[in-house]
Amino acid sequence: METLVFLEAFKTYKIHFCFNQGARNKSQAQQAMRLPNPAHCLLSFLLSSLVLHRPTFAIKKSYVVYFGAHSHPPNFSELELTQVRENHYEFLGSFLGSHEVAKDSIFYSYTRHINGFAATLEEEDAAQIASRYSALSNFTEYLFFWYSEHPKVVSVFLNKGRKLHTTRSWDFLGLEHNGVTPPNSVWEKARYGGDTIIANLDTGVWPESKSFSDEGYGPIPPKWKGICQNETDSGFHCNRKLIGARYFNKGFAAVVGPLNSSFQSPRDEEGHGSHTLSTAGGNFVTGASVFGYGNGTAKGGSPKARVAAYKVCWPPVNGSECFDADILAAFDMAIHDGVDVLSVSLGGDPVAFFNDSVAIGSFHAVKHGIVVVCSAGNSGPADSTVSNVAVWEITVGASTMDREFPSYITLGNWKHLKGQSLSAMALRSKRFYPLISAADAKAANASVHEALLCKAGTLDPEKVKGKILACLRGDNARVDKGEQALLAGAVGMILANDEVNGNEIISDPHVLPAAHINFTDGALVFAYINATKSPRAYIKRPTTILGTKPAPFMAAFSSKGPNSITPDILKPDITAPGVSVIAAYSEAQGPTNQEFDRRRIPFNSVSGTSMSCPHISGIVGLLKTLYPHWSPAAIKSAIMTTAKTQDNSREPLLNASNSEATPFSYGAGHVKPNSAMDPGLVYDLDTDDYLNVLCALGYNKTQIETFSQESYKCPSPAISLTNLNYPSITVPNLSGSLVVKRTLKNVGEPGTYTARITNPDGILVSVEPKSLKFKKVGEEKSFNVVLEAKDSNAAKNYVFGKLIWSDGKHNVRSPIVVKAA
Repeated sequence: METLVFLEAFKTYKIHFCFNQGARNKSQAQQAMRLPNPAHCLLSFLLSSLVLHRPTFAIKKSYVVYFGAHSHPPNFSELELTQVRENHYEFLGSFLGSHEVAKDSIFYSYTRHINGFAATLEEEDAAQIASRYSALSNFTEYLFFWYSEHPKVVSVFLNKGRKLHTTRSWDFLGLEHNGVTPPNSVWEKARYGGDTIIANLDTGVWPESKSFSDEGYGPIPPKWKGICQNETDSGFHCNRKLIGARYFNKGFAAVVGPLNSSFQSPRDEEGHGSHTLSTAGGNFVTGASVFGYGNGTAKGGSPKARVAAYKVCWPPVNGSECFDADILAAFDMAIHDGVDVLSVSLGGDPVAFFNDSVAIGSFHAVKHGIVVVCSAGNSGPADSTVSNVAVWEITVGASTMDREFPSYITLGNWKHLKGQSLSAMALRSKRFYPLISAADAKAANASVHEALLCKAGTLDPEKVKGKILACLRGDNARVDKGEQALLAGAVGMILANDEVNGNEIISDPHVLPAAHINFTDGALVFAYINATKSPRAYIKRPTTILGTKPAPFMAAFSSKGPNSITPDILKPDITAPGVSVIAAYSEAQGPTNQEFDRRRIPFNSVSGTSMSCPHISGIVGLLKTLYPHWSPAAIKSAIMTTAKTQDNSREPLLNASNSEATPFSYGAGHVKPNSAMDPGLVYDLDTDDYLNVLCALGYNKTQIETFSQESYKCPSPAISLTNLNYPSITVPNLSGSLVVKRTLKNVGEPGTYTARITNPDGILVSVEPKSLKFKKVGEEKSFNVVLEAKDSNAAKNYVFGKLIWSDGKHNVRSPIVVKAA
């Protein structure tokens, strides 16, 4: 009971991908928990209470105590790192009353670039370190603190969990055409990302994958300081392609208890990390497919990059896979190791920046010139669901590409419906099979609603056996519904969308013949069943179709704005392919990640913003190779201002319900890699600009200097966030008129750029000056954008427009997002 209460105290981050983790991961996590005997626990607890004079019923949890940045010299020694650890012990010991107790409590000391520690503490001690503004009796209501009254401490927050959020996509993005790289491709110009180092924070890596073979690679770049952490996994090897791998599990262990030796390895036992890392920087691998579907050459966005894996995500505990303490430790080490790009396909509910491990870690990375790319989350299509919203991160939504795996359904009334699937199995004979709704096949003790979702234990095998089962999407994983159908004796499954998911249908490697159909067709199926005495159906084997239209359109699961932390900053920033992406996978798992699935394949199709994120990471790798001295903000700007907002039918991008999507779904638009290598102009930012954002959010000079370890003075007056030199313009509360300032930097040839405006409905937008003349590279020019509501009733809801600066060759686009007060 105590263990359950303890675990439920932790909120979690998720990996941003679309099919859920299965029973295998849960059982593995439970095996890892070597929980002590409750009687021994109680005795030990009482003894420590007597010795340390702690309250008898104090609850211990794991916390991160964050001090900001370090002020190390560039080449710091191991002795200096040891001194930092001792300082952490001394600091905590001053609260706990003993250096040794502090040493036992701390399980991470962040010693290199991020300054702080993670420790197991009683609530009272955490409260004393953090702030005395809340009484102890109310302390558990606070999951984090804005800041500490202690001068050394920036913030104290719970070690919360976060969740984990191809053969065609690079052709769709224009980097190749039918397997041939055209001369204007950024691949050709940027040497396929050669020697740029791309790393991910994820579930680890499957080193045996051909995507990470080092055949044809030269020596490892001399700047690399990382290691291959394989002391307990003798079969795990790095090479000249996969140049490093580490694992971080102490934050996870602080929640679940002691771990067995299987957790002491960066090996990917889940598949997600191998998939995202190979999408960003995997080799060219011919003959990649999923059960023969989508056959082609797999490759990453920077296929000649070197890659490294930082394993921070583990089997889920109460939905949590990746814990703050581990995430911070990985960021700290990745900065030290010398990565150029960090791909982070995980996240949680947005919180204040100083209490967000991804925001903190990414700030320190960006400060060192590392570009950090993050997934937007899979909580769409609801508004204000986007996560990873720090201004220094690139936040990526998910959209489709022009490839489908259609599987056609024929009903007994000869209606033909188009679904999608990657089912390896086909129905045994080409004839109609009995068709039943899962609601009609419910077990005696199940509700109609639960049975319709095809959840475990809700189906009556006597009713299902030998039939095609119609299930509704929602709650449990799509592939889990297929398992339940198979276990109940079904010969096939029709998976119908609910209204929320609309037209978004996803190809999954189901364990039985299956087809996923949209909401409209699903309604037809259920209506046919209800109106027919003996309904029948047939499901045809899937095929692979390229060049489908319209594409892209936004995935229903992709999280949306407005930004709930800083509404003046548009998030997500960009969208990229994230539906049915084929990439490398772990061969420790079946393609459904379910315990029953004994199949093993080297490549898998997965969907989520976890998959779109590494597409952008791979493109960033190319730009880092081309322009090694560009700032992370300049690279972000190049990607955003060259994006497109039309599909391959030259129509506006749509969402999964066939209505027009907005910048709250796609940010600046769908990425165009070849255009991003020549943006003409960029909106640049540096560390001081980011610190000005913190000042505008109410953080004081002392906090900001501690955070950054730089001398800093807040501007007076503080900047308006609408004036941050961001590649998009967002005004969430326009009253009357407002002047917004921006500055452009020339990164191309000399030229004169002229402004064009598309006004948001009810808003008048003007630009002054209307043209900008640039004479040399690096020259900067500023301009003002004036926004004015046309009448008192204008724009009570958000409306959208755009600003384009053009010299006839380059079109530098910025979305304009406005809501009148």
